[in-house]
Amino acid sequence: MPALLLRKLSQAARRNELAWRYTFNLGPALKFRITRSGLSAEAARVVRDLNRQGIALTSAEELFGECGLFGELQSAVAGLEQTLSGQLHEARQAAGDLLTGREKAFLYELLGPRPTLDPGSIFARFALSRPILQIANAYFGMYTRLRYYNVWHTFVTSGQPRQSQLWHRDREDQLILKLFVYLDDVDLEAGPLTYAPGTHLKGAIRQTPECFKENGVWRSTDQQMAAVVPCERWITAVGRKGTIVFADTHGYHKGGLARGRDRILYTCMFTSPASESAELLSRPKTLPLPAEKDLAFALSAPKRGPLAAWRPRG
Repeated sequence: MPALLLRKLSQAARRNELAWRYTFNLGPALKFRITRSGLSAEAARVVRDLNRQGIALTSAEELFGECGLFGELQSAVAGLEQTLSGQLHEARQAAGDLLTGREKAFLYELLGPRPTLDPGSIFARFALSRPILQIANAYFGMYTRLRYYNVWHTFVTSGQPRQSQLWHRDREDQLILKLFVYLDDVDLEAGPLTYAPGTHLKGAIRQTPECFKENGVWRSTDQQMAAVVPCERWITAVGRKGTIVFADTHGYHKGGLARGRDRILYTCMFTSPASESAELLSRPKTLPLPAEKDLAFALSAPKRGPLAAWRPRG
């Protein structure tokens, strides 16, 4: 069978929820069922909210207790902000120019556009901490892979909403779990994430809003989104420093429209093992894996090729 036809058939099958879970992700789902452990009360509440709404809010204190991970993350980001102050100043000036053409000029990635995966760094260790990885695996119902982490500094802009400031859904997988950890207070003036609950795969809303293409990506305005999910039902994720937002970004969402103050947050993303989306982390040639099965799985490289997920290893 020609490779192109095989890939098209595979991609079509992956869009079917049952095939996605019980064919392409069968191995990771079975492993999770065999080895899963109990969740804390707060983690279980987060998973329930994710299942029902597609979004859940908690805090570092509620999720980790006295663990020092959030403090370590804060210190690391403060150091980056100081080191990159010159680049941030230049990027801020460019952010106000809508003619720059740069993708998301209003957002600066402190770790660069493609961070190098370093399991020893606080940025990887925060994502793979026990409470967060347990939530990711429980929400998917399978072992998941860590696909991205970074620190975002969003600048104040005054132009019309554009790019991810408009309603959209991410395309990496059927379920996509992203975390947004606030490193400063995020109010309405700082461009908080706004989510249309129930538009994720596990939700009840199947209608899609009218949309238009912007640089090859389908976007929707507030008016178009409100015709599907009334604006009074939207969840606007404002919160104090230390707030953690879990969101399935395959559901409709928008964010980053900062009008009065900058927004600084840490983010990471998990997908199913079957996701064939582009690699967003640069992987070292050799990467020793930990003994814990779920951690080793989360750090392992995604498989490639239309039938790669049929042959799970590890």
